[in-house]
Amino acid sequence: MRKLFAATLATALMGNAALASGLAITVDGEAKGVIKIDLLEDVAPQHVARIKALAESGAYDGVVFHRVIDGFMAQTGDVEFGKAGGDTQRAGMGGSDMDDLPAEFSDLPFDRGVVGMARSQSPDSANSQFFIMFDEGYFLNGQYTVVGKVTEGLDVLDAIKRGTGGNGAVDGTPDKMATVTVTE
Repeated sequence: MRKLFAATLATALMGNAALASGLAITVDGEAKGVIKIDLLEDVAPQHVARIKALAESGAYDGVVFHRVIDGFMAQTGDVEFGKAGGDTQRAGMGGSDMDDLPAEFSDLPFDRGVVGMARSQSPDSANSQFFIMFDEGYFLNGQYTVVGKVTEGLDVLDAIKRGTGGNGAVDGTPDKMATVTVTE
């Protein structure tokens, strides 16, 4: 399965090299460092365009990792309720002021380091939130939109403060995305 993902990812990136871009997420808190992500424009063009637009506008800067489940994933990107320094009790319930996106499902598996778009029960409800996989989660395959893959900084990802309970809510001060920049 990992070889299939690597081959599909390589084909996706080579097939559309002019569109290849990524993110550099500077993490601050218990975890410190940079997570670099290759974005998959040809796999999920609308979702990647949304992430890039929010990053370029600075909307993701200062947003906390509000849902972090050990052995599963770290979720962030709530630009409405997830800003550090404010009341983040509703983090995970908000999004951007843009319309929700229709699903762009693919055959790419949710391996360690894969980035997917968070959504509600409706497959067509992704907006601004995304998650990064700590480990494989193949039960998500075909159910959530894959938007990228971590290329550097898995050690930073692994250091992100974990949440508690079934929903992975982070007690105290959660780690945050200090800055998120688009890379070419």
